[in-house]
Amino acid sequence: MRIAIGSDHAGFDLKEELKKFLEKEGYEVKDFGCYSKDSVDYPDIALLLCEAVRKGECEKGILLDGTGGGMTMTANKIKGIRAVCVYNEMTARYASEHDDCNVLCIGAKMVGDLLAKEMVKLWLTTPFGGGRHERRLNKVKRIEEMY
Repeated sequence: MRIAIGSDHAGFDLKEELKKFLEKEGYEVKDFGCYSKDSVDYPDIALLLCEAVRKGECEKGILLDGTGGGMTMTANKIKGIRAVCVYNEMTARYASEHDDCNVLCIGAKMVGDLLAKEMVKLWLTTPFGGGRHERRLNKVKRIEEMY
């Protein structure tokens, strides 16, 4: 599976840690920036990464910023993206199981490296539950089509 990853300057260090972790776990990783701790605008990174996920160039994506909020807000503006900001193991598991999330957002100032790795692992290995969750996601898709 090919995983897209991107961050702003606040998420840079955690992005680098997660890249190593994902590669060690056997995933192919495509880095969409940023490439240093120099200040960047998070919407630019989110758009690049989400376009790659939307087009199928990467199966899933991970976005990191300070709190996770800005990346989540931006990612969810892009048609076909289902981004969830996670902050513990349960939210990471439900992002996959309930929401069929294709872009995971994490606040690098909110969680440590170990928790971030555990959340990513749970998100990637938990299957979508379907059933009532699929019915609800279909409603979300219909709303998306309205705009």
